[in-house]
Amino acid sequence: MNTHPMVKAQGVHKSFGAAHILKGIDLEVAPREVFCLIGPSGSGKSTFLRCINHLEQINAGRLYVDGELVGYRQKGDKLYELKAGEVALKRRDIGMVFQRFNLFPHMTAIENVMEAPVQVKGEAKAVARARAERLLDRVGLAGKAKNYPSQLSGGQQQRVAIARALAMEPKLMLFDEPTSALDPELVGDVLDVMRGLAEDGMTMIVVTHEMGFAREVGDALVFMDDGVVVESGHPRDVLTNPQHDRTKSFLSKVL
Repeated sequence: MNTHPMVKAQGVHKSFGAAHILKGIDLEVAPREVFCLIGPSGSGKSTFLRCINHLEQINAGRLYVDGELVGYRQKGDKLYELKAGEVALKRRDIGMVFQRFNLFPHMTAIENVMEAPVQVKGEAKAVARARAERLLDRVGLAGKAKNYPSQLSGGQQQRVAIARALAMEPKLMLFDEPTSALDPELVGDVLDVMRGLAEDGMTMIVVTHEMGFAREVGDALVFMDDGVVVESGHPRDVLTNPQHDRTKSFLSKVL
C-alpha cells in the first residue's frame, strides 16, 4: 500500500536570474487526489508545475514524486543531479498537458497518441495503436483518429493532448491551465474528460482559472501569490469562506 504522498514539496525555491519566482513552497498531494492551484498570473503556479517533472530545476528545497527525489539523488547530506537520461526515465511516469496543445502538426490524432509509447518505451505499434484507439474513444474523439491537428478545434486538440499524456500510463497528471486557450463553449468537453480521470482515481495537479471545476472536482486547493502559498484547504472552504485578505481580493475578481 502506498503510504507516502504522490507529490511532496519542502521549501522549494526557484529563481530566474534576479527574479525569485518560488519562495519556499511546502505542500503535499495524496495519491488519487485532485489538487487545484489558483492565483494571479505570475504567482509561480506554472513554474512549480514545471519543477515537478524537472522541466525546471529548483534552486533550493526538495521535491519528491511517489517518494523519490525529483532530478537528484541524495547521498549523505549531498544532492547529486541525475543525468538527463535518468531524468527522462522518471519523467515517463508524469503526464503533462499544457495551455497550448503542442501536438505534432504532421501527425494524425492517433499517431500523436501512439508516438511516445513507440519511441520512448519501444512498444510494438499494434499495442500502441490499440491503446491509442481506446484513449481517443475515452476522450470522445473515436471518429477523429485520422484527422490532423489543423482539422480539429482547440478543444479537440486539447483532448488529443490529454490522450497522448495518458498513453504513457502515468501515475501523475499535471495540467497547466488546460482550458485557458479555448473558446468558452469548448471548455466543458475538456473538463468532462478531466472529471472522468478524477473518477478513475488519477492523481492530478491542476493549475486552473475554472473555479467551478475546482469546487466540484477538487479534493484540495491552494491559492498562490508572489511565489508563496497564501491559503490552502478544501476547495469549497477556500472559495466560499477565504481566511486571507489576499485570497478574498483575488476571488472577488474571478468569482
